Amino acid sequence: MRPIFTVHAGEYLVAAKIEETFPLIRVWIPSKDDGIDLLVTDKNCRDSISLQIKFSKDYLGNGVKPEIATTIKSGGWWTFKREKIVKSPADYWVLVTYSFHNRDSDFIVIKPIDLIRLYDALGNQERINSYVWVTNSKNCWETRGLKKDEQLLVTQDRFTDETRSLKKYLNNWSMIQSLCVSNS
Repeated sequence: MRPIFTVHAGEYLVAAKIEETFPLIRVWIPSKDDGIDLLVTDKNCRDSISLQIKFSKDYLGNGVKPEIATTIKSGGWWTFKREKIVKSPADYWVLVTYSFHNRDSDFIVIKPIDLIRLYDALGNQERINSYVWVTNSKNCWETRGLKKDEQLLVTQDRFTDETRSLKKYLNNWSMIQSLCVSNS
């Protein structure tokens, strides 16, 4: 084990959110990078959930049209290798978007199998580029490959494509909540 390590921004934001929301939950940082960034346990350390964290800065200020940028709370951009998601040892992946305008974060908490199903349904291959937008009205979409008119529909809350919807995963900490109840 190396004596010095760093926690990246996404890991910090997720750990802080979990500790703030669930004060009886414990958050642990593994000493080795093996595909799990955080381990979350109940207060008695009997049940656990492993998390892989992926952070993206807010890229909406860079070249995105103002009519889109003003209605989107935050937007993240990630590049993944399909195999890494498929073989992930983590129970959940957490995609973290950060809004510099609002100075807050959103978290897409999703099982790797559900994440890969989404990307497979959208025709992604080995290298996956993912653009996730969180709207001010708390909708969440995978927007990679959308046409400009479809992007505008997203900003107007008129876009409908359940394949691309990530709303049920947005800020959904129910699995952490279940740890609170498991040993209460």
